[in-house]
This record gives sequence, structure tokens and C-alpha cells, in this order.
Amino acid sequence: MPKIRTSRTKRPPEGYDEIEGILDDYAKKMRDAENEDHEGKRRAEALWPIMRISHARSRYIYELYYKREGISKELYDWLLKEGYADANLVAKWKKAGYEKLCCVRCIQTKDMNNQGSTCICRVPKAQVKKGVVVECQHCGCRGCSSDS
Repeated sequence: MPKIRTSRTKRPPEGYDEIEGILDDYAKKMRDAENEDHEGKRRAEALWPIMRISHARSRYIYELYYKREGISKELYDWLLKEGYADANLVAKWKKAGYEKLCCVRCIQTKDMNNQGSTCICRVPKAQVKKGVVVECQHCGCRGCSSDS
């Protein structure tokens, strides 16, 4: 979550005012997701909307810098430092095979049921039986392998 700006924080770099509106929209969506009623949902299910919004915001900043080249390196580094994007997730997106990764937790082997493997959402759709709904228990992803 982005830090609250105070008078002590360093001024944002040039170009921030162009994307500030979109980042504010993501902040509003995040607040709504955090305040949403989660009664009747599993504990992990209540966090899925928050993770999706965080992923979308990180992906927006990643594509703005790497794909569209719409922001400067200084602004990109500042956004990562201030917590607008998940730096670990962005670092994985730059590697081959992780271009569609939904969250870093899905590639960690220690949290999975089958020790030594990754999350079910990382399995290519061609290898999953027909009619089986694949859904990650951590983030709600339905498939983020590069082959999907």
C-alpha cells in the first residue's frame, strides 16, 4: 500500500502528476476492497480482491515503464520505493516464464500442499484435466503460467 504523503516526504519526480489520477483510482478501489464485507467467505477469499487490485496497479506501472516507455527511470524507481508497485513481482515479470505471474507467493515452494512444487495456477491449462476448475487458494488466480 502506498505511504501517506506528508510534508516531510520528498516531492514526487516529474511526470507523477500525469499518472496521479489513475493511481488515486487504484487507491479508491483498494479502500473499497478493504472495507468490503467478507462475511461468508473463507479467510483467504477475503484477500483476493485486494491482491487483484495490487496486481493490477503493479502491472500498470510495469507496462508504463517497460512496454510503453511512458515514465522516466527516476519516477519508476520512486514508485517502487514508495510502495505503489510490488518490486519483487515486477522483478519476476522480467524473467522468461514468469510474464503472467499473479503473485510471488505462488512460486514459493514452502507454502504449498505438495512440498517442493509450485501453486496449481502455475500449471499450464493443457496439462489440467478438462472440466476441472483451477483456482489458487492464496490469490484466486485461475492460471498464470506463460503457456495459459
